[in-house]
Amino acid sequence: MTNPLSEPPAPPARPAAGGSLDELKHHIGATARTERAVALDTWLKGLFPSHLPGVSLVAVGGLGRRDCAPYSDLDLVLVHNGTAGIDRIASSLWYPIWDARLGLDHSVRTLPEALSVAHDDVKVSLGLLDARHVAGDAALSAELIAAATDQWRRTAMRLMSQLRELTTSRWTQHGELAFLLEGDIKEASGGLRDVTLLRGIGRTGIADTMRPAVRAATLRLLDTRDALHLAVGRRVDRLVAQERKAVADLLDIDDPDNLLRRVAGDARTVAHAVDDAWRAVDRMRGGRRRGGPAGVPHRRPVARDVVEQDGELVLARTAIGPVPDPSLSLRVAAAAAISQLPIARATSEWLAAFCPPLPTPWPPAARAALVSLLGSGPGLLPTWETCDRYGLIDAWLPEWARMRSLPQHHPIHRYTLDRHLVQTAYEATAHTREVDRPDLLLIGAFLHDVGKGLPGDHSIVGAPIAAEIAARIGLPPADVATIEKLVLLHLLLPDVATRRDLSDPKTISTVADTVGDTHVLHLLHALARADSRATGPAAWSDWKGRLMAELVDKVDTALDTGALPEPPEPDPELLEGTLPVVHLDGDRVAVAAADRRGLLAGVAACLAMHRLDVVAADTITVDGRAIVEFYTSPRYGSPYDPVALAADLRRVGAGDVSVTQRVRARAMSARGGTASPRVVWQRDVATDAVVLELRAADSPGLLYRVTHALDEAGAEIRAARISTLGSDVVDAFYLVGAWSSAAERDRVQAAVLAAV
Repeated sequence: MTNPLSEPPAPPARPAAGGSLDELKHHIGATARTERAVALDTWLKGLFPSHLPGVSLVAVGGLGRRDCAPYSDLDLVLVHNGTAGIDRIASSLWYPIWDARLGLDHSVRTLPEALSVAHDDVKVSLGLLDARHVAGDAALSAELIAAATDQWRRTAMRLMSQLRELTTSRWTQHGELAFLLEGDIKEASGGLRDVTLLRGIGRTGIADTMRPAVRAATLRLLDTRDALHLAVGRRVDRLVAQERKAVADLLDIDDPDNLLRRVAGDARTVAHAVDDAWRAVDRMRGGRRRGGPAGVPHRRPVARDVVEQDGELVLARTAIGPVPDPSLSLRVAAAAAISQLPIARATSEWLAAFCPPLPTPWPPAARAALVSLLGSGPGLLPTWETCDRYGLIDAWLPEWARMRSLPQHHPIHRYTLDRHLVQTAYEATAHTREVDRPDLLLIGAFLHDVGKGLPGDHSIVGAPIAAEIAARIGLPPADVATIEKLVLLHLLLPDVATRRDLSDPKTISTVADTVGDTHVLHLLHALARADSRATGPAAWSDWKGRLMAELVDKVDTALDTGALPEPPEPDPELLEGTLPVVHLDGDRVAVAAADRRGLLAGVAACLAMHRLDVVAADTITVDGRAIVEFYTSPRYGSPYDPVALAADLRRVGAGDVSVTQRVRARAMSARGGTASPRVVWQRDVATDAVVLELRAADSPGLLYRVTHALDEAGAEIRAARISTLGSDVVDAFYLVGAWSSAAERDRVQAAVLAAV
């Protein structure tokens, strides 16, 4: 054995943090990954005791495949034949690895133990397929590798249910890499973990899973992970927005958006291969249940020209003629989505090759099939992706090529543009029974963001594009006008609901005049909810939903009867009793106190101290008594302490400045943001006030700072609406008066910007 007193060999050096771009690029690519594996092998051999029979060190995972990233962990198995003192031998290996600050996943097993664990644990079984001898008894390693491969081939079909369950759970947790703006390159669907799955299924002989396109996509994903590790300087697999530029530079990609599109394309290639692999597994298992491949294929009619055969949709024999129906591909897609059955690969290829282009306008059968496809619910997303894979979508909608994998840069968005459009149509199916024209809702939901990626406001730019598409698919002129209006106004309801005073008659009349009729109003309401849910968690909340519902109800009444809302009466309990009066009612916080400057800012400071985010505020003064009402949301989801909050609010109402002073230092230290704040004046949107709209990065105490600045500048705030969009805010403050003087507006604006 090696001398225990001798110095262990030095571990391979990691890439130097902060190295030049050219230096870091040398650590990217297949050659660099092989060099890392060789260096790690050499180091581990130096740690391994010499002349020790019956013990071997085996690498699995990335090192086993020789595709370890710059900051990958080591996955090692110490195999032995019951050797005495194996724990001491293992410690002599593991501790130097830990001392070198390398991540380590390790196990110590005899050959029968390793095979026994792999027999019942599909993750271990898959891992051993990558096993590679590193040091020690090479014959023992070879025996393990051969036995593990043989056992996998014999037991794989039994383990496939377990493997599929684990894979589905991982996809549910990490999402689909092809459509995520910040996806996990390893764990998401279409990522590197799925490549391991493909290798495993391929080793069974069920299907050829590692075709040239998959191999090329895998190499590019590995390169991207290399660059991500180097850009961050540690092990990380999630490609977040702030690292995209550095990763693109390391990969010599000129635009971070092009990097995202490349990752999306590679993830699609891997995901498609996984779909094909699972279908091959299902066919194999189905063939065994039927008694083998000699069984007669089961065929069942599903729709016109479409039949099910062995769990897949294929064309009926009568559909294949010298001049196929142009609507055939759409009808097959609709049948697949509704039945939630996959389209057979050969059928998809035939449709892509031989289905003629759709005429303009589309025939009714094609238009009906598109609506059925968009309204199919859970079957929509996988069917749409299959059609996109084989180029059918581009044949239906030439505009789709521009939108495919297009990044959306606002942090509230989770998906690329193409997936967002399809996801919005999917979310809209929950509201089809609420509107008179569910077909227009589905088409409007699918087209609402077609203007993104083009210069200008995407709603304004997208409206005529959507109208052109609607006319092409054969909608009558009145319906085309409705689609154009839905796209133009799809942000109206959420913007007004979260940024305007819904008790102001002018707010309601303006929306009513813009919308025009109740049919469009309810279509917009359904579209806004679907769009918000498809955008991501930051774009939707119960409070936002209640505000939109309140707005729609008031506008509906105005369109129906002409009645506009009356200003709300103050809570009688706040007009009586000894000041200050404090009322806490769920998300509503109300304080009545003697009228004085700074009350609104003081209450805002108190709420910030109790970690309550404000979504709306209203103020009124009656006979020298100021009443402020806030609607709040707990910042971290946990409810506030009502006793402590009420006590602090009473102190603020009584004029105690200690609460404000406690918040001031914290709020002032939290200033700043990545983008410059901006103030926009809206002078014609309120009955008795102008609206100062602040667009800025969110930060603790922001509302306190701004309301304090407005108080100090002599502006009287009648209401405030606070809208948070991810890390940004759009806060609207209703300032009483005409504010006709540009100099006065500039003075207040400067005070607000200085506070931010």
